[in-house]
Amino acid sequence: MEENQVTAIDILLEPDSAMIKSAKTANQRLREVFPKGFAVDEEHQPHVSCLQRFVKTADLDAIYEAVSSVLAVEKPTALRLKAYKYYYLPANEGPLKGLGLAGMVIEPTGDLIRLQTKLIDAVAPFIAKTGTAAAFVTTKEDPSINQQTIDYVATFVPERTGGKFNPHVSTGLAPQDFLKKLLEEKFEAFSFSPVGAAVYQLGNFGTARKKLKSWTGREG
Repeated sequence: MEENQVTAIDILLEPDSAMIKSAKTANQRLREVFPKGFAVDEEHQPHVSCLQRFVKTADLDAIYEAVSSVLAVEKPTALRLKAYKYYYLPANEGPLKGLGLAGMVIEPTGDLIRLQTKLIDAVAPFIAKTGTAAAFVTTKEDPSINQQTIDYVATFVPERTGGKFNPHVSTGLAPQDFLKKLLEEKFEAFSFSPVGAAVYQLGNFGTARKKLKSWTGREG
């Protein structure tokens, strides 16, 4: 399979203004200590990933139909979710060594896990066996895809699904020393709801870079 026949996708929930505000505030703080990190903006949308997969590009329309069928039953905009702590994913090798991808952890409710399970089954017929950096969005400002991002998508199922599902909203990059101290701070838990769902093409660090399809509250 040629590289341009594969797309790295993220089936995700788009959060309401409460989460977006918190994510931007957290991102600003991270960028004060690591200005080279990505900004939470129109090209790096806050989101809750339900499923990341390498899929066959030619099957994208069929994937949208399959996802739409799941959303019609599960109605994700009716979910009430809770962010309750900070976390970070460390980079221990390569050019990002010493940095961590930070975020806020969401409680993995039974409804959220059921939604993920149904999405896994719906997308299963369209999975690509392999995926490379060519499956992701790159730009002049962010021209490469690190291996950790590629591996994350490749192993999302089964490493981050079911009982291992760790729903979260990524907020940016920072040195691990700073992030270790951040984890010690008291986190003021808050609730929020999805306002819609979408399929995005992924960028570096698992960012939602290119919206391919979206569903509003009325549809989902």
